[in-house]
Amino acid sequence: MQFQLHKTDKETKARAGTIITDHGEIPTPIFMPVGTAGSVKAVHQRELEQDIDAKIILGNTYHLFLRPGIELLEKAGGLHRFNGWTRPILTDSGGYQVYSLSENRKINEEGVTFKSHIDGSKHFFSPEIAMDIQRSIGADIIMAFDECTPYPCDYEYARKSMELTHRWLNRCADRIKNTEPKYGYDQVLFPIIQGSTYKDLRQQSAEFVARQELPGNAIGGLSVGEPHELMYSCTEQVCSILPTNKPRYLMGVGTPENILECIALGIDMFDCVMPTRNARNGMLFTSEGIINIRNEKWKDDLDPIDAELGGYVSTSYSKAYLRHLIINKEILGAQIASIHNLTFYLWLVKTARERIMEGNFLNWKAQMVKKVTQRL
Repeated sequence: MQFQLHKTDKETKARAGTIITDHGEIPTPIFMPVGTAGSVKAVHQRELEQDIDAKIILGNTYHLFLRPGIELLEKAGGLHRFNGWTRPILTDSGGYQVYSLSENRKINEEGVTFKSHIDGSKHFFSPEIAMDIQRSIGADIIMAFDECTPYPCDYEYARKSMELTHRWLNRCADRIKNTEPKYGYDQVLFPIIQGSTYKDLRQQSAEFVARQELPGNAIGGLSVGEPHELMYSCTEQVCSILPTNKPRYLMGVGTPENILECIALGIDMFDCVMPTRNARNGMLFTSEGIINIRNEKWKDDLDPIDAELGGYVSTSYSKAYLRHLIINKEILGAQIASIHNLTFYLWLVKTARERIMEGNFLNWKAQMVKKVTQRL
């Protein structure tokens, strides 16, 4: 994997670059749709490529390990061949699921024992096993196995958790170094910075991660309930420490406002379930603000969902028609809304990149933050 940095904004720390993988190039800043179980919910791979123009999607180690299982994925030749997606894939190591399964898991130095949310069966992930599973899934970008701390979090717990994550990272890096990709293309490891919202811990973690000199770096443990200002301050601090010649990935973020503000702080990569999850509940993100399509006010609105975005779905279907589908719980409604929201997210980061390259990012960002936070 290679990363080319093309331009850094003079008024902010926003960056425009390109990540080059064996499955294609990824222009940054980029938003990555979440395909937890091998599928971005309600969206066909053809639509991801042709209408949304997603450059990379996510898969999840925990969910894919449980279903369909690693044996079948290996038999298929990896997730790319199993689901027909030809562009890059990044896999979450399962660390966040460890965090979310707090009542059904046990952590020690060796790894994590957890119960399946499906049938209660017991399983064990070590850093080495998490690397092996991601190799088998066939991810282009493999995430280190970490522990994501909750918010708020006791300082001593955050410190011990961070130090465990660092020890696990060394084991992850050794495993990747001593194993080969399964399917004939490059697979790279990204480490994850932890430390909750404590500045001294975040600094220690960022410095430790930067010293590993891995192909990219990720920031974890944010967007877990902390105030946005804390998220921004932690992100700004970490970005000031991380090397400029490697992509920076802020995990699990977030709202359109979060993305714009964090692009300005120097983040290159984002992911979040929000665009698809909210779409299924009738919340639309548009270039002019947020729409609850269930509201009566959209019942007779025959204008396109968002003509500004381009794309077949956002320009071809009216708000009235989409409301009709959502109110009647038609599956097509969830599909149209999901495609639209992802189209918006990809449009947002693409336009941000264009503004960075043109040198007028800051003014555009200020205008867009006002728009994307207002409810229509």
